[in-house]
Amino acid sequence: MLSLAFVCLWVVLASLIMLLPRRLHWRGAYVLAATGVPLLGWVTYENGPFWGLLCLLAGASVLRWPLIRLAQRVRR
Repeated sequence: MLSLAFVCLWVVLASLIMLLPRRLHWRGAYVLAATGVPLLGWVTYENGPFWGLLCLLAGASVLRWPLIRLAQRVRR
């Protein structure tokens, strides 16, 4: 249950990063991705695959532009 509280904190942090100037968004996205991956593993381990998948979808919606850019680079 503690892991879900940290996911909520991660979402709040993502919202605060969105309020920063645009030039800092990509740095914030890298920090969010670096902290989100282990957090996702922790949530899945502690609460099961349903909650892990739900948190994965939430994280992908927050970090959609880095994922779109990654997909564009992979296609090239």
